[in-house]
Amino acid sequence: MKLFGIAGWSGSGKTTLLAALVPILIERGLRVSTVKHAGHGFDLDRPGKDSYRHRGAGATEVLIISPERWAMIHELRGETEPPLPELLARMTPVDLVLIEGFKSAPHQKIEVWRKANGKSPLFPDDRQIVAVACDEPPPGCTLPLLPIDDADAVAAFIVAHCGLAGDAAARRRA
Repeated sequence: MKLFGIAGWSGSGKTTLLAALVPILIERGLRVSTVKHAGHGFDLDRPGKDSYRHRGAGATEVLIISPERWAMIHELRGETEPPLPELLARMTPVDLVLIEGFKSAPHQKIEVWRKANGKSPLFPDDRQIVAVACDEPPPGCTLPLLPIDDADAVAAFIVAHCGLAGDAAARRRA
């Protein structure tokens, strides 16, 4: 299972790029999953729903299943947020896991950078950033630059960088 990150400041376009990448990578024959780090709390269910009531009653984990999907909600209840490797170990193996966020985690990643966002680039302080998807080149960048609005070009970079081109072709022949 290959890991590759999409990192950048809030408002840079990480989610937009990731959502465009997934169908392109699937079309290339890859099985893709994603991990999203939320810098703030989030909820998957709503007040009044049974699963919401189960969590409210104090359950540590609530597993919800239907004919279309299943999800598990794990309440930390004061525990430390688990490290990324522990979370990845719980996932079904796929060809590629795209990781949004986790800026300081030690996996290779593309930085999404927009000049208009007004934030300094991350790449000078993160050796795991291997390319920058941008609207214009960030100052002092010597890494490969990818057009932020060309998901096909970004997908091609990720496939080549992760060595996945041959894997997908082999699966299509099988």
